[in-house]
Amino acid sequence: MDRKALAEFRRRGLSSANPVTRGGSAQNPDIYFQGREAANRFYEAVPEIVEDYCKRFGALTGRHYQLFDYYGHPQAEEVIVAMGSVCDTIEGTIDYLSERGGNKVGLVKVRLYRPFSGHHLRAALPATVKKIGVLDRTKEPGSLGEPLYLDVFKACEPMDSAPIVVGGRYGLGSKDTRPAQIAAVYRNLRQEQPLNGFTLGIIDDVTHTSLVEGGGNRYHPPRRDYQLQVLGPWFGWNCGGESGCGADYRGGTYRSVCPGLFSYDSKKSGGYHNFPPAFWAQTDQSPLSGGSGGLHCLSQSCLCQQL
Repeated sequence: MDRKALAEFRRRGLSSANPVTRGGSAQNPDIYFQGREAANRFYEAVPEIVEDYCKRFGALTGRHYQLFDYYGHPQAEEVIVAMGSVCDTIEGTIDYLSERGGNKVGLVKVRLYRPFSGHHLRAALPATVKKIGVLDRTKEPGSLGEPLYLDVFKACEPMDSAPIVVGGRYGLGSKDTRPAQIAAVYRNLRQEQPLNGFTLGIIDDVTHTSLVEGGGNRYHPPRRDYQLQVLGPWFGWNCGGESGCGADYRGGTYRSVCPGLFSYDSKKSGGYHNFPPAFWAQTDQSPLSGGSGGLHCLSQSCLCQQL
């Protein structure tokens, strides 16, 4: 570690022993606007700086990251653009679709969102892409689209054969997003005119934005597209204001883990807690719960009723 650089960094920190004013406490119209625009060159330099440090990080740890990482078929025509933990679910769905149907689908994982680098995104997309589905975990009422969707749409404009770009929303209020819903996004992209502004994981019977899971014209309850292998007996329960459950099962020559995923009634203490069964090998990185059924963590009085 560069001790001199560390000391210089700490010297610039705020301290009550050495008070300073930063950024100007009162900038009037004669100078404020110019100062904001003068900062442009610093934001423009950020993507290359982050890219350089990603390379250094990769050299030190063996874990390599790009500003936009691509996963999937090298000649994919339908591609999802997303960021965050949903990317693990999308990767698992891509593997499932590729193994069973030979689907040429892909995923672009956004590592650096701001500043958004359009040319890095275009470089990450396969040359064969025809349609892009952008997933946002937010809702912007009254706008033409959510933030990531608008950025991707604008970034694709300079492409010679610009793909069709549609956007959708998922995961609001911690709503779980499952492989069946991701598969529905790819089915939507295969349509001649994909639905824009779609939603995942809900039944929108008011404005009809929901994508149908499992094909057909009827909404199907959320489900996993691949089975979890239950490896042994287990039991646990918890009650109180909040509860989190996790387990580590050892048996035979392997080790499996149970994720600490649970849902609970946050409106009151001592309410209903649901802990779905989901034991799998450590190599499975899916952030999902096991699905329906399983262990229910209840308040003591409710537990007695169930038993």
